[in-house]
Amino acid sequence: MSATAASLMHGTGERFPVRDSLLLRLYGPRGWTILGVCAALAFLVFPVLNLVVPASSAFYLSAFWVTLIGKIMCYAMVAVALDLVWGYAGILSLGHGLFFALGGYGMGMYLMRQIGREGQYQSDLPDFMVFLDWKEYPWHWWNTDQFWWALLLVILVPGLLALVFGYFAFRSRVKGVYFSIITQALTFAAMLLFFRNNTGFGGNNGFTDFKRILGFGITSPQTRMVLFMVTAATLITTLLLARWIVTSKFGRVLTAIRDAEPRAMFCGYNTVHYKVAIFTLSAVLCGIAGALYVPQVGIINPSEMSPANSIEIAIWVAVGGRGSLAGAILGAALVNGAKSFFTVAFPEYWLFALGAIFIGVTLFMPRGVLGALQRK
Repeated sequence: MSATAASLMHGTGERFPVRDSLLLRLYGPRGWTILGVCAALAFLVFPVLNLVVPASSAFYLSAFWVTLIGKIMCYAMVAVALDLVWGYAGILSLGHGLFFALGGYGMGMYLMRQIGREGQYQSDLPDFMVFLDWKEYPWHWWNTDQFWWALLLVILVPGLLALVFGYFAFRSRVKGVYFSIITQALTFAAMLLFFRNNTGFGGNNGFTDFKRILGFGITSPQTRMVLFMVTAATLITTLLLARWIVTSKFGRVLTAIRDAEPRAMFCGYNTVHYKVAIFTLSAVLCGIAGALYVPQVGIINPSEMSPANSIEIAIWVAVGGRGSLAGAILGAALVNGAKSFFTVAFPEYWLFALGAIFIGVTLFMPRGVLGALQRK
């Protein structure tokens, strides 16, 4: 019997010993110190370097870096979300790019409505609808000019899809490589659907040319910094929520399912409910990350649903260290930082570099970069 399953049967977990304080259970002094430093950088140092320091200074933080770091933080949220289902529950989903894109489209619909008559055709409809000779918004655009409704779409659409899909898949005992394949198929089918012009999502061009969010100019330095800080706060909240989950009894059940699902079922746990719950939460986190990604990057199109993108998310987690939330964040930062460098300096070699990174980590650092660092 695995250590996780045995600890679950005895009601205590060797991996997550009971602490007197919730704060200490989440992280020790070192962990909270690192979080505090990261928060200080995101909420104090970076805003000053971007908004106060003059552009002529060597310490000036340009809009390029604000956008790049904000984008990587969104990716880090997705990596944490996947690590919850793969690293702790043993469910390898290769469809998380779909949930990320759905959240992005939910926010993108609101941003398109905020353009108003400032588009190329000076119409109340988005330019792509005018080009296709549409006379009115389709039914699924109802109320998308309201920010609160956009937030509901960001949460409910990925969440409900994951809930329904996960329930039928897990109830049918689909697991392992078969689950990975059907999540890839779901993502690919959605991508083909969104590429169609008659679905009302902009076809292959998607949504772009955003003007404002909540009445503020979306390209202004102040708005970009606010979006950056909201993303940082959301990432920290996501990390703490995930840490609370994995250190709770719910998290111990998840690791028991990962290590020995039949034994967890023998102990009386309905593993389907646990897997559906964590899969749905993971999808919602991806949707929120996508909603934060779109106004910072300025575009969302069906290519975000590409199966290759979902595979790349799994690579982030593997590189950083599967089963380690901080490792997932580290992996997303390292891989996307390398991608930003290679796509500028050596764009034709990026895919080769990505393959080499994944193979190297698999062969020489099976616990990921964080696991290798912790061993030293």
